[in-house]
Amino acid sequence: MENKFIQIQTAVPKKGDAVKIAEVLAKKKLSACTQVVGPVESTFRWKGKILREKEWLCLIKTKKSLYKKVEHEIKKIHPYEVPEIITTPIVAGSQEYLNWIEKEI
Repeated sequence: MENKFIQIQTAVPKKGDAVKIAEVLAKKKLSACTQVVGPVESTFRWKGKILREKEWLCLIKTKKSLYKKVEHEIKKIHPYEVPEIITTPIVAGSQEYLNWIEKEI
């Protein structure tokens, strides 16, 4: 199967931020689905300090060809100076689900 679809992940400090990202991407037909998970606890290094924060995780299903547009929209909304925006290829999935992604965006 060709890697046509991806899952983009980003984490934000408030549920409202995550919901806004999900809604904007869906309205602009840049994602078929965004799951909002949380809160999750993140431990990370930032400017020489170790921090621990609660965050909300967005798992965004989209096409690989839309990545730059999705990244742009996330950065417009995201409150962090350096937001996590990482992508994982969807290397396999049920054909019905992949067809649904294709149809929705």
